[in-house]
Parts: sequence; C-alpha cells; structure tokens
Amino acid sequence: MTRRDDSSCFDPSPVITITDRMNTALNSSGAGYILSLCPSTIYPIVAPLVFKFPDQEISTQGYPTGDERATLVIQGPVFNGTGHTTAIDGTGPNCDGAKIRHIQINGTRLGGTKLNGGANIEMGNNNADQLIEYVRSYDPRSWSCMHVTEGSKMCSNATVQNNDVGPCGLDGFNQWADGISYSCWNGLVQNNMINNPTDGGIVLFGAPGTLVRNNTIWIEKQTLLGGINLVDYGPFNGSFTGVVVENNTIFGGFADGTPTGNETKGDDEFDAIIKMGIAIGPRTWFGNHYGNNVSFSAIVRNNQFTGAFGYGIAMSGARNFTVEGNTLIGNTSFIGSRGPNCSSVDQTPTPAAFVMDQNTVTQSTTQSDFVNIQDGDTLTCIEPPTDGDYWPFGGNPGDTVSSSTSSSSSHSSTGRTVGLVLGILGGILFVAALSWFVRKRALTRMEQNRAARAQDADIYTQNYKHGSVEKRDANLAL
Repeated sequence: MTRRDDSSCFDPSPVITITDRMNTALNSSGAGYILSLCPSTIYPIVAPLVFKFPDQEISTQGYPTGDERATLVIQGPVFNGTGHTTAIDGTGPNCDGAKIRHIQINGTRLGGTKLNGGANIEMGNNNADQLIEYVRSYDPRSWSCMHVTEGSKMCSNATVQNNDVGPCGLDGFNQWADGISYSCWNGLVQNNMINNPTDGGIVLFGAPGTLVRNNTIWIEKQTLLGGINLVDYGPFNGSFTGVVVENNTIFGGFADGTPTGNETKGDDEFDAIIKMGIAIGPRTWFGNHYGNNVSFSAIVRNNQFTGAFGYGIAMSGARNFTVEGNTLIGNTSFIGSRGPNCSSVDQTPTPAAFVMDQNTVTQSTTQSDFVNIQDGDTLTCIEPPTDGDYWPFGGNPGDTVSSSTSSSSSHSSTGRTVGLVLGILGGILFVAALSWFVRKRALTRMEQNRAARAQDADIYTQNYKHGSVEKRDANLAL
C-alpha cells in the first residue's frame, strides 16, 4: 500500500473546527491516508478522531520521539460522570492496518473523578495488523491509557511498542486506570515504558498467542494493584494459550532520600507499593467470583523485580502455566497487611516474593523458590504500611536500571542488548521528569477544570470499556 501524505502538516487553526476538519480528512481521503500533525503543536479536540479506511495513519510530521511530538488534548464536554474520554478510535469495521505513531495524547483528567467511557486510545475490534508506537499517552479521564479490544474475538496481530505511557489514574479506591489493556490474538507488546499506572501496568484479557517482552513498569507516588495481569476470565474463557511474558522489569516503591551508614530501608512519603508484580489467575484478583474457572496455558519467564511489593508473583486459579527464571534485582522488600476490603473468610498470606495457592494451581511448572500458601484469593485487598522504614533504598528507576545491568546476566537470561538498556535508562529519566511537571500543573488546574466541565450541557458519550474490566473493578468494590 502506497502511503499518501500532504506536503505540509495539518493546520490546527481555526481551533474551533479542528476536530471536524481532521475527521473529514480521515473520512474523505481513503486508504493509506496519513493525517500528519505539526511538530510541537497542540490540537484540542472535542470528540474522537475516527479511522475510516485501511492503513490510515495519524502521526507527527518527521516522526520525532520527544517533546516535539504533536499533542492531542481531550477537551470535549462531560456531564454526570460520562462524556468525551477517547482521542483516537480505530475500532471501526474497515480499519485493518491503522497506525498511531509519534504523537502525544493528554487525557486531561487533572485529578478529577474517573468517568465512564473509553480509553485515551481505542483500537482493535475485528481488525488486524494495527500499530501503536512512539506514542505518549497519559492522564486518561476513564479506565485506561490505551486499549486494544478483541471485538468478536477477531482482532489479531496488533503491535504496541516503544510507547511512553502514564501516569494513568489515581490510586484512590475505584479511581484506578490501566497503562496498556490488550486482548487481541497473536499480538506484540514490547519496549514500552509505563510510569505510574494504578490498576494494571499491562493487562492481558486472554490475548492468546501474544508476546509481552522488554517492557518497564514503575511507580513513584501511587500504589499500583498489579504490574502485569493475567487474571481476567473473559473474553477468552480463561485461555492464555501461547501467551509469553518475558524479560520485563518491574519497579516497586522506594524509600525517600539516600541511606546513611548501613541503612538498607527507609520511609516513603507516598507509601507506594505494587501489590502484585505479576498476577496469575482470576482468584488473585476476584476471589471466588469465577468459582473453579482458571487462567491457563501461558509462559511467564525471566522477568525482574526490584523495590517494594506485596507479592512479586502471585498465582491462584491457574492451570498449565510455566513460571521460571524470574528474579529479584537490587534492593527489594515485601510488605503489606490486611486492608479494610479484605474478606473476613480469606486468610491473607504473608507478603513474599513468589507465592502460589497450592489448592488452586494445577499442572504447572514453577521455579523452586515459590512459597505454597493456603489461600490466594483477592490479594489486591492488602494495604501498605502508612509509616516506618519498610521501603528499600534504590533511588529513582533510572538509577536502579543502571546499577543492575552489570549483574543482570547472573540473575536471568534477559536477552537485552546494551542499546536497549541505555534506551530504557534514558526513557525513564525523561518520562519521570515530564510526569512531575504534568502532575504539578494538573493539581493547580483541577478545581477550575471540574467547574468548567459541570457547565457543559451537551454530552458526547463513547463507552468502550470492556465488560471484564467492569467486573474486575466491581469485584474490588465488594
């Protein structure tokens, strides 16, 4: 397919018509059209940009990878808990090969209450060969920074790579949001930098045949429920057949400041942990909601964990999994205790690196350092301590990556190149600095933004949220 692009980038002026003009271009220009946005330019939009033909692309002219990427800013009306939440929609019936590349998407939640609606990016459905790459997606108004949905289980071969994602959501109860939510067949999720998600860093909804590799997930100021989640029974009835999760690095919380003397642990101002680094099986998340139904037939290998967690890997309600070669690097601690949402009938296990409910995990091959537990239900209910020297020292994620690369070969066979490690280090430092600026700006604008939203009477509603996600959040609210 020959790519077609105008000689100049798309003019954002007049702003009042920008959304309609961009959608008209996509709707009238046919297959292979590139909607080329101007570098270092903000495009305020009041409704989703909707792909209409195969192989269309939305990207920044010249394909920059930093701040020069054009920014789509979600600014459509909201009212009564719903409204405009999605910047780009590639879920239509004729969107094979649609591409989102080298842009930024600001969801402008700005500390407000989570809305009902779609993710910042909605792709997939019954389409194949779609691509999301070099995209920064952050601060979604709704449940995810980017979502690739299965449709009628026909989505296939979607690639999500080299993106910098987050922050996503708030860690207050039921205000969470995912980094990447994915449910296509035979997909690829790789080399993404996911900073401060609050629900799941990467959530696989089955996604049989998908490879998830070389991603980096970390937190700074907010607690994350699960780093990589293989817990949802729907939409593939628990099948994770052919899924491989490998060579990912997950950073939990760290102590503030630097150690003195022989100190190895300190306090964290934000009490931030990752409750489960990798969660396997519906019972870890939903308790007995799905009864004896399980997640089955995936491989989880050679992933690395550092910082503070409740559990590094937790397994409950799983069959025919292979979990091997996963290691701890740098300084780690495993902390947390029963929270107010823990069931009175469940026995919350002591935090540990690798735990497995021996009563609900069958026909699986696991590494030797797993601890058998009697009850692995609803482990998201644990809460971190509110004070005390429980967090390991380790500096920021960039420092931890740098200090651990020299010894990584003795921990696991990551297969990473030196170039990738340096790329991860640079990406972490860039995203961390930028996310600090965005959060500071967001806090000052939050109250004004809420008031402005309440005055809008016109409602644009797009609700793509997957039913299994609704069930996941509803179960946590029990």
